Amino acid sequence: MDKRTILAIVLSLAVLLVYQVFFAKPQIPPPQPVAATDQQTVQATKEAATNPALAPKIITAKETSTKSTVAPKDVTVETAQYTAIFSTRGGALKSFQLKGYQKDCTECTDDIYPRIKNLVTGSKEQLPPKSKGLVDLVDVKEGMPYPLAVTFPESSIDIAPDAVYESNTTKLDLINAKEKQNLVFSQTYDNKIKVEKIFTFNPDNYTIGLDVKVYNLTDSPLNQIPKLSWQQSFDPKRELDSYGHDGPVASVAKSIERLEVKDLDKEKTFGPNILWSGFESKYFIAAFIPGNPSLTSTMMNLDAGNMTSVSIKGQKELIPGNQSGSFNYTLYLGPKEQNLLKAHNVGLEDSIDFGSWLKWLAMPLLWVLNFLHNYIANYGMAIIILTLLIKIIFWPLGNLSYKSMKEMQNLQPKIAALKEKYKNDQAKISQETMALYKTHKVNPFGGCLPMLIQIPIFFGLYKALLYSIELRHSPLFWWIQDLSAKDPYYITPIIMGATQFIQQKMTPTMGDPMQAKLMLLMPIVFTFFFLNFPSGLVIYWLFNNVLSIGQQYYINKKLAN
Repeated sequence: MDKRTILAIVLSLAVLLVYQVFFAKPQIPPPQPVAATDQQTVQATKEAATNPALAPKIITAKETSTKSTVAPKDVTVETAQYTAIFSTRGGALKSFQLKGYQKDCTECTDDIYPRIKNLVTGSKEQLPPKSKGLVDLVDVKEGMPYPLAVTFPESSIDIAPDAVYESNTTKLDLINAKEKQNLVFSQTYDNKIKVEKIFTFNPDNYTIGLDVKVYNLTDSPLNQIPKLSWQQSFDPKRELDSYGHDGPVASVAKSIERLEVKDLDKEKTFGPNILWSGFESKYFIAAFIPGNPSLTSTMMNLDAGNMTSVSIKGQKELIPGNQSGSFNYTLYLGPKEQNLLKAHNVGLEDSIDFGSWLKWLAMPLLWVLNFLHNYIANYGMAIIILTLLIKIIFWPLGNLSYKSMKEMQNLQPKIAALKEKYKNDQAKISQETMALYKTHKVNPFGGCLPMLIQIPIFFGLYKALLYSIELRHSPLFWWIQDLSAKDPYYITPIIMGATQFIQQKMTPTMGDPMQAKLMLLMPIVFTFFFLNFPSGLVIYWLFNNVLSIGQQYYINKKLAN
């Protein structure tokens, strides 16, 4: 393969990478019609048609509970994984702090050297805090409804999202608990309807059960449609992570739908067959898993007050007089850790944005990385060892590539002579060139084939390192304290560019000297791209370059002998 083809491949790779990182947006299909069925209502209608005396008197006029004047109270739930604060206002979630996960903080530092300097010199210089505190999945402004509020729109009787409930306790301590415990919120409206929200907490994980029971206190049937919502404040001026997604997400018939908050100019509806829905950031998610996905739809909205909401609406249920109905959900509020998400068996692990195709490469690579981390308590060193393993696997292909390029370089004078001899006959040049390759047993594609095979590996590892929470705030050493973030001093990208320049200089040149000079510009282009890449990915590419330099030196020396 000549230098022009290699240049085209490298430029295509660069363009694809830039497009994927900076410009690619998920396709948003048009909202599907929401299927709603009510077998009980159909049956009642049939019975009424045959015997009017049996027709139930259904309350059709919608009534809404008014805002209570009772002061709301807080209820604290603490486990080894999180501290949750619920409010009796809405029987909803006021705060949900994840233990062991610190907030991202550009103004904070964990750099030990300034602190040692202050200690040695006795300086009173004020240093930035080491942390902004724990990650809190709840972010609402004053006056906004709290997440996990349940309302009943399009129902006989609705419950306001800020209605004040009664609770069965003010504190649950599950830190040393071995069994599940319940938190019950109850609210009665005008002696017509009673709603119970029963949260069931597991002391061992981030999964919470939610049963919503509706008691019809009247003699007439009620039509009730539940709506469970998660609210989040949206700051249009906040700088967003270009590699992550902060906003609504849902699995609709196993297809992932992600919407940018700024694009929610009107309410978007998806469904039915909602496997799960919720609000996500790059590394965390608050997800609802409905008990009956086939009759569930999800709505995503941004109102005039910059409140983002994602809701799931269940099926209509006819609740006979003096009887009750129940709606069941499973909640997952926690980190996007693959094993924890996969345990729900609804495809919740697809919320990790590995991509529909690259996930089949990213997931095995992440598994190997976690396996190595079990024995090496440093993800940075695990990345280096993974780089070495990948290089060993592709070592024979690398040898073949370097050998082919060297042989192609040796044939360049003969190819140039053919071009001069048959300069007016392009077909003859191609024919004689192929005959020359056959005579010397040279494969013109041998130099680029190994490169093409390794490109998917690079993109798979790129996804694995970019979106894996395992690397979040994981250090390598010294100034690199977060492998998921860029190198704050750009040291590793610059060294990476230098090693790529050395590798390019060692690569056998073929054809036009001008093309060779253009190829030497590629390290500069790649350095520019890698400046803002996660340092874990830069470390992989850097050590891959170092190993490639050693391999190329070995092959060049062997061929010279």
